[in-house]
Amino acid sequence: MRNALLVALLALVGYLPVGAQNPIIRDVFTADPAPLVYHDTLFLYTGHDTASVKETNYKMPDWRIYSTTDLEHWKDYGTRLSPRIFAWATGDAYAAQCVYHKGKFYWFVSTFHKKDDRSQGGAAIGVAVSDRPTGPFRDAIGKALIVNEMTKDKPHAWDDIDPTVFIDDDKQAYLYWGNLSCRWVKLKDNLTELAGPITVLNIKNYIEGPWVYKRKKLYYLVYASAGTKPEMIEYCTAPSATGPWTYRGIIQGNVPNSFTTHPGIVDYKGKSYFFYHNGALPTGGNYRRSICVDYLTYNPDGTIKPIVQTSQGVAPVK
Repeated sequence: MRNALLVALLALVGYLPVGAQNPIIRDVFTADPAPLVYHDTLFLYTGHDTASVKETNYKMPDWRIYSTTDLEHWKDYGTRLSPRIFAWATGDAYAAQCVYHKGKFYWFVSTFHKKDDRSQGGAAIGVAVSDRPTGPFRDAIGKALIVNEMTKDKPHAWDDIDPTVFIDDDKQAYLYWGNLSCRWVKLKDNLTELAGPITVLNIKNYIEGPWVYKRKKLYYLVYASAGTKPEMIEYCTAPSATGPWTYRGIIQGNVPNSFTTHPGIVDYKGKSYFFYHNGALPTGGNYRRSICVDYLTYNPDGTIKPIVQTSQGVAPVK
């Protein structure tokens, strides 16, 4: 409780109105940030909220891409992928992440599956591929990688969302995902086939939005938590990509004007950055969210310091 109060206080103190750069994208509503560093450029893959002010559910027709080399000026590539590119898909463009592997870019996405001979519907995970970080992207395998029938530990139909892919130092790739249940599976080297059984993790307060990465010798699993409503961000650490995972606590409190938040973490030009979304723009809200970025810092033992949410954002880099 004390940790939660500290995080909430830091968020309120840090959110100042003067000199605002957060949210970083202001002409459209964006959500579910997924940063990727390729060469000297930071690419940001996002969802796209288009619900009206009066609507009470998500309306997310596509995914967008932005890039920067200084964390101040962002190049807008517009819509670069939508569920329409997947013949098996129907529904909205939920959280996604793009990773680079052996000369290609693989964009793992979550959407919904049509009723057919492979699935009776529900959330599913697909993979798009491109030779360039900004596309064009195509369906990598012509079918969903994960369908609802493959995961039965939760009864609801939207449990297979929010994929994140981590590629370890030995080049073994892992896929993590899930709503109300965190799951992982090894991927084959082509990133389009499963290389083992699906494992369900017992993660404290987990609800959705996992993000997995490694720093020095420690592995991090960061996620949106269900300990309170609205969501906060909590995390675990482990000595390997498969665990065992040790719960470490809350690092981000509630965000302004949105009951969801979603982590995206990257190192770039000597600093660590924490991307997330809130509803802080004018007319923003739960279904009209906007991506922000603030600093991520560590204690000497590798644990993460509480995120200070600010409207100033981060300083430009050369």
